[in-house]
Amino acid sequence: MEDLQEYVLDPPLTTRVFFTLVETTANLVAVSEKYWQSTGLNGARIRILVEITKQGGSILPSVLAERIGVTKANISLLLVPLEKDGYITRSSHSQDGRKTVISITGQGQQLLTGHLPENRRAVATRMQGLDEQEMLMLISLLQKLNGG
Repeated sequence: MEDLQEYVLDPPLTTRVFFTLVETTANLVAVSEKYWQSTGLNGARIRILVEITKQGGSILPSVLAERIGVTKANISLLLVPLEKDGYITRSSHSQDGRKTVISITGQGQQLLTGHLPENRRAVATRMQGLDEQEMLMLISLLQKLNGG
């Protein structure tokens, strides 16, 4: 038990910072997920639509998989319901017909337009404990941790 003292009961500052970041992230994600669940939507699917939009509306499945942190095999499974619901389309790559391009549809864009503002407000409400200067400092510190 004494061997665990340093890691569990009295961890070093770096460990405390790490777990505070993990807990804070989990709490903010929970706020977002609660919103998506209340609307009958799936946060993971919304994230896919957001990532496609961030890339200009189209993306290769392999790039999308990397951006959201899933395997290439799993991305296909995640895309099926989005395609079925009309939020994305798949088409052949214009320069390499062996590749598939995923594109967000007008219906997918409308879904984001209709729900992202309220979702973002829910998360912003949770962050009201920080003023603008503190949020900018937090961004700077997190970017520093990310190596950028």
